[in-house]
Amino acid sequence: MATGLPSQTQVIELLDAEFSRAGYEIEDVVVDDRAPLPRITVVADGDTPLDLDTAAALSRSASDLLDGLSFDGRYVLEVSSPGVQRPLTAPKHFRRAHGRKVEVTLSDETGVTGRVADVDDDVVTLVVRGGRDWERRRLPLSDIKRAVVQVEFAAPSARELELTGRQAPDAGTEADR
Repeated sequence: MATGLPSQTQVIELLDAEFSRAGYEIEDVVVDDRAPLPRITVVADGDTPLDLDTAAALSRSASDLLDGLSFDGRYVLEVSSPGVQRPLTAPKHFRRAHGRKVEVTLSDETGVTGRVADVDDDVVTLVVRGGRDWERRRLPLSDIKRAVVQVEFAAPSARELELTGRQAPDAGTEADR
């Protein structure tokens, strides 16, 4: 049974300005009208992480706008961020991951793990382990086959963060540097 839900394009056109005003870009919209209760999922990303309060506010705004359309039936609306397992595929994704640890597979199938520092239009700089210290390594984006943010359970050293251009919340000990 068709629900008459709006298309992906209609949802993006309807919500884009509202999300932009809040500082977020719509990365994807999935309209699933085959679920028992049809679902519209809006995936948004911005320069600041999408926290629960912001997601709730955007969800309320999106719901009000969608309810203004005339279509049949009920639906579930979900507003979320891309999640940590989303591959980093564009310079903006690496910029948004500034200071985060990433695992990179290069086009020659070698791997590099490092913390995102600088991002130019065609080069990302990672802070990587260089022997007993940290160093900066520049990688052309064209050489990166796959990159994903890593979930971390331990805080990075102050020196590692310093090389990314970020400061540690606590200056740390001399041994960290």
